[in-house]
Amino acid sequence: MSNALEVQNLSVKYNNNYALKNITMSVEEGDYLGIIGPNGGGKTSLLRAILNLIDHDCSKILFFDKPFKQVQKLISYVPQISKVDRSYPISVLEVVIGSKLKKSLNPFYKFSKEDKESARDALKMVNIENLADRQIEKLSGGEFQRLLIARALASSPKLLLLDEPTANVDPASRNIIYNLLDKLNNEGTTIIMVSHDTMAISSKVKNIACISENLIYHGGPHLSQQVIDKMYGCPIDLLAHGVPHRVLAEHKH
Repeated sequence: MSNALEVQNLSVKYNNNYALKNITMSVEEGDYLGIIGPNGGGKTSLLRAILNLIDHDCSKILFFDKPFKQVQKLISYVPQISKVDRSYPISVLEVVIGSKLKKSLNPFYKFSKEDKESARDALKMVNIENLADRQIEKLSGGEFQRLLIARALASSPKLLLLDEPTANVDPASRNIIYNLLDKLNNEGTTIIMVSHDTMAISSKVKNIACISENLIYHGGPHLSQQVIDKMYGCPIDLLAHGVPHRVLAEHKH
């Protein structure tokens, strides 16, 4: 099976301090990979670096055996909800249909009937089609997160990258998101998801990558206590999903 993503010797620095150091990994097509690690350990930096959104050093980054620019239409990214400006006066449907602008650099690109239908289909997938005409500033946290996912899905990506998609959302939205990701992966979409919810994603994903500046582990979802302790830099007792999780110390360089 070919790789959806291949990374060699990726490093990221902020103010001369490493956020990521010599990350080498590959993700097969059809995988469902969860990326976990301590706060500040480089999880978000990894996603942003491979998408060329931040400065980085790297020997090679390939998507489906090609450079990003050649296949970027096959890739969608859902950023952290806290990083998105919700004050812009725009409707839910307009946000989703705006993803179609990736197809054309023409500022006067006219949306087709098919564009509008696929946007509404994406809203249906995340159960917010009834909110199509609502202004985004009036959405709850869970509704807004589902909107970001709908926007990503409107272009029918082969690779979907998500940064903390279930953080700060209500339980109903969390279940909808996890169920949708399961369905997409079963249909062939490759998924890479950053999450702080270690116990929850271990029951959802096919593989896990543990990031704490370095790649600590990349393999099946069942982690040994040794891997967990190395990842967080101290002994940690992970609590079951549904029970309040221990607040972990910030990662220190």
